[in-house]
Amino acid sequence: MTFLNPAVLIGLLAAAIPVIIHLLNLRKLKKIEFSTLAFLKELQKNKIRKIKIKQWLLLAIRVLIVLFIVMAFARPALRGLSIAGTTSAAKTTAVFIVDNSFSMSVLGQNGSYFNQAKDLTRRIIEQLKEGDEAAILFLSEDDQQINLTNDFNQLINRLNQSELSFIKGDLHKSITLAAQLVNKSNNFNREIYLLTDFQKNIFPQNELKTDLSELLNENVKLYSFQLSEKKVFNLAVDEIKSANQIFEKDKPITFNITISNYSEQDVQNGVISVFVNQKRAAQKSFDVDASKSVLLDIDAIADATGFIDVFAEIESDDIELDNKRYSSVFIPDKISSLIISDDISSHRFLKLALQTIGQQKLKLEERKSNKIGGIQLKNYDVIFICTDNISQGNEKLIQYVKDGGSLFIIPQVNTDINRFNNLLEQLNLPITTGFAGKLNDKTLSVQFDKIDFNHPVFLNIFKKDDKKNIESPSINYFLKYSTQGKGTNIITLTDGSSFLSEFNQGKGKIFLFNTANDLSWSNFPLKTIYAPLIVKSVYYLSQKENQQNNIIAGTPLTIDLNRINSAQFKIVRPDSSAEIINVDLTNQKYFDYKNTNLAGFYKIYAGNQIVDNIAVNFDKSESNPVYADENDFNKYLEMIKFKGKLININKEINPVDAINQARFGSELWRLFLLIAILLAILEMTIARNVKKEVEGISTTN
Repeated sequence: MTFLNPAVLIGLLAAAIPVIIHLLNLRKLKKIEFSTLAFLKELQKNKIRKIKIKQWLLLAIRVLIVLFIVMAFARPALRGLSIAGTTSAAKTTAVFIVDNSFSMSVLGQNGSYFNQAKDLTRRIIEQLKEGDEAAILFLSEDDQQINLTNDFNQLINRLNQSELSFIKGDLHKSITLAAQLVNKSNNFNREIYLLTDFQKNIFPQNELKTDLSELLNENVKLYSFQLSEKKVFNLAVDEIKSANQIFEKDKPITFNITISNYSEQDVQNGVISVFVNQKRAAQKSFDVDASKSVLLDIDAIADATGFIDVFAEIESDDIELDNKRYSSVFIPDKISSLIISDDISSHRFLKLALQTIGQQKLKLEERKSNKIGGIQLKNYDVIFICTDNISQGNEKLIQYVKDGGSLFIIPQVNTDINRFNNLLEQLNLPITTGFAGKLNDKTLSVQFDKIDFNHPVFLNIFKKDDKKNIESPSINYFLKYSTQGKGTNIITLTDGSSFLSEFNQGKGKIFLFNTANDLSWSNFPLKTIYAPLIVKSVYYLSQKENQQNNIIAGTPLTIDLNRINSAQFKIVRPDSSAEIINVDLTNQKYFDYKNTNLAGFYKIYAGNQIVDNIAVNFDKSESNPVYADENDFNKYLEMIKFKGKLININKEINPVDAINQARFGSELWRLFLLIAILLAILEMTIARNVKKEVEGISTTN
């Protein structure tokens, strides 16, 4: 027998009170000799002896009454025994850990593993009685704020509404939380139910130093249900990413797609489709051997601008939720560009080249350097710096680039070397070592030497690959410049100087020419490569790198509030539900959105305007149907120092019967209270009888 409230047992000391009272009340009867009553002496001795026996019996009963009342409040219980009609089942605290990761979508004989887990949980909850309490934890939910409750209808409603999650399950986190919950309970039966397919990826990958022995002690039972029942055939789209760095409407976009075969059989003539804005844009067949992966290149065309939804999808198999993978690209509807220059000669050829893009695709503005303080730089995709006289706007330019803006720096016609180097230093770029050559003197000139034709600015710039033969300009005056390992040379000159170089700063990019776009420096503006190179550079620099395009479900989305510029914005989730977010723009620059349990597109709106489109995908480890065995689970329990009792319930056993057999039997507090009441009635009856007998003896005497 075990006591559920053992602290009350200190009240057993009260059993000494009746003994003390009895000893204090002991007194001897006075002997008065009456000659006429001598013949009654023997009879009185017999009555007194009986009275003393009854008094000792009363003392014992009173002590027992105290003992049984105290033990009733201490809640005694028996293991494995139920006394029908006199006791009630011991109170139970049950915590259910339900695996809702998408590997549970596999269909078994009785439905999907997830639906089987929900059905088992529901059946066990329905067996709980008044005074019991329970909680449900989902394996793929993070930051679960769960409390025990005796509102079982609410638990069942929550269970019925639950859906599969794309977040990877974490067994150890759920077990730890379940241990903390059962440890808070005063109920005798403390039970944890684990309903999962026991996929290996839910187990900790490293050795644990967690000691849960105090929480998961001998009073805790852990019931495990093995739901997996067959070998799984599964393919998954493990990755999709764009090979392009320049995106244009009605131009091909190449996607690199990885498909993995997680089954034991080869696949031939599988089909993958690429959808662009929900329309099938490309399709391709593939072969992939068992336990291998294949990389495919697929071209698709986007016929719209703005944020473009892209996903790749394969045919159905046992786990369908990993048959899609998502990506998002942005094709600007209209590129916003700004030229900062103090004289027309420094940017006249640049302006002519930019005008070839057309007003429908490019918005071009011009400002002088002394106006930069009043310009909202974040409104521009690309800013051309054709002056060295912007010392007052350096800090704004630096922040603009860090936030994702792009600069194109071109020396002005009358460049001041000191001011130009100061500009480069402020932008954390290498400085020049001075001028080379002479203005308007073509006798000493340098040519193009090396060209990086793999750079995105040269992508599709030639009609045929065999025409990558650029006619070099004659450059008679230029700045001696080297990237010094901080950037990339796109075009170098025959003297080793960098003609066009690229640098990454924060989230933005910087292009740098070492030559003014003026005929006194070179004939570069007159060459056929000039305008196409300028145009391609604008397209390249205007692309905003989506660093969150491969977010894994469960990972927070970091939202740049500078791009939103609103104290309230809306997030539309993949299931079309929407959340309104309020922020404090004065104290916040970024907002972390954590509700990313679904795979798909999360669209960020400021008012009615979409400002971002982030693709969220599943963790590919969830696609691999490799299951843990009993030894793996026992090893984990040893790592956390589990001291309770593990009960494995397989599919052939009725789970409710197995749980009832394994549970503790009965609480006996009602029986103990009943015995105390009966003893009290018996005590009153005997006490009344003894009182009459004592009065009779006194009267006789």
